[in-house]
Amino acid sequence: MKRVLSGIQPSGKLHIGNYFGMMQPMIHHMESADLFVFIVDLHALTSVQDRDRLRQGTLEAAADFLALGLDPDRCTFWVQSDVPEVCELTWLLSILTPMGLLERCHAYKDKVAKNIPASHGLFSYPVLMAADILLYQSQVVPVGKDQKQHVEVARDIAIRFNNAYGETFVLPEPEISESTAIVPGIDGQKMSKSYDNTIPIFLDEKQLRKRVMLIQTDATAVEDPKNPDACNLYALLKLFAPPEKMREVHELYVNGGAAYGYLKQDLFALINDYFAGARAKKKELLDNSDYLRQVLAKGADKARARATATLDLARDRMGLTY
Repeated sequence: MKRVLSGIQPSGKLHIGNYFGMMQPMIHHMESADLFVFIVDLHALTSVQDRDRLRQGTLEAAADFLALGLDPDRCTFWVQSDVPEVCELTWLLSILTPMGLLERCHAYKDKVAKNIPASHGLFSYPVLMAADILLYQSQVVPVGKDQKQHVEVARDIAIRFNNAYGETFVLPEPEISESTAIVPGIDGQKMSKSYDNTIPIFLDEKQLRKRVMLIQTDATAVEDPKNPDACNLYALLKLFAPPEKMREVHELYVNGGAAYGYLKQDLFALINDYFAGARAKKKELLDNSDYLRQVLAKGADKARARATATLDLARDRMGLTY
């Protein structure tokens, strides 16, 4: 059984890009994999320095996962910082990580280009991510297309370590679903909390409708043909609408008659219905935060058992045992 691992940051309200890009695939992996899922609070510190916001975001992310169908008894589910071994492994891997490798990472360059303040944490983010992956000897890492490079960095670091000290780490492989590799935001860019262009999963109806109506579209007249492949509204509809509905919408785009306002109303209704059951479940979970903490503590114990074995091996390989 393959070990599959992925994590998500509690840096803001989780959105439909998170769901289709990572959360849904991970929940499906419960059926056939040794599944490791974690809430990435140490990474979130690069953008969130508000203590209460991070604490609440961590509990909400846990509730989100459980409400959407993750079963903690069928996987290992924990909070990143509850396994401190990841920080020591990050340092050990840093010793073998070339500066040039990090300088080429596009996620760092993209954030700096958007005037997100640069820090050592943001720059060395890929090394911590590599430690996350390698610490649990992960074989498969489901990621969005924009995160593929970070898995490749983890592989490169693992190869360097194995060459220097002997076979220690499994070489991970990225898993990317082409149909949901990049979910567009309301402005057409990749949906991201950093860009404030998201549609959060658990908005109430009024807020959700308002957010959907903000989706940017072009000025093509209703009666004129439109290119569905160039429209972020069409891309979002494809995620929720059944095939027969999308065939109708496609005809309206290519032959004329696609009214963006009506299609946004359709999308609002589809999203609202899709997450209705999970929305109610999340409220129940947040009303019982002690249960959430118990689930995460139990998951951290399971994760540490795996992490300790890997870290002890790496320490021994490097001569840190005597």
